[in-house]
Amino acid sequence: MENNKVTVKIYGQEYVIAGDVPKEDIVQYAAHVDMKMHEIADAAKSAGASPQNVAILTAVNISSEQSKVLKEMEELKRLNAQLEKDAQHYVQLWDESKKSFYEYKEETQAIVLQKDALLKQLQEKDAEIARLKTEAEESKVQIQSGMEDVIKEVEGKCRELENSFFDLQMENLQLKKELDRVKNGTGQF
Repeated sequence: MENNKVTVKIYGQEYVIAGDVPKEDIVQYAAHVDMKMHEIADAAKSAGASPQNVAILTAVNISSEQSKVLKEMEELKRLNAQLEKDAQHYVQLWDESKKSFYEYKEETQAIVLQKDALLKQLQEKDAEIARLKTEAEESKVQIQSGMEDVIKEVEGKCRELENSFFDLQMENLQLKKELDRVKNGTGQF
């Protein structure tokens, strides 16, 4: 950077100031020193301070301000470092939260797929149960129908047996009568 020269007025006197900073900055610094010297001169009027004393008090005052600013800067740097550390921590928490969210989302999708598969199985089982119930009803009707036929057949056979039994009883009675006749002496059949 080039060496800039500026003529400024401080506490009523002109000075040529040169520096490696922009001219506007040099003018601003000189205006600040001028303002401070006038403030201190106004405050020290009753003490009869000389321009040299005003300059020394201004230098001490500006040095005090600079020290405060440097301390504030150090505090701001410390706070900035803490904020960066906190921000890094929160970014890490954010990343962990995103990771947890994506894991939760994947688990939820897996659960939804599993639920859908289970619902499909349930529907298939319900359909199978309905089919088995229908088959059971049809089988029941067939069995009842078959049983009625069997019962009628058995009843028919029972009647036949009863008739045969009745015929046998009748024949037995006739045979008994004949046997009684034979025993009684007739001797004929």
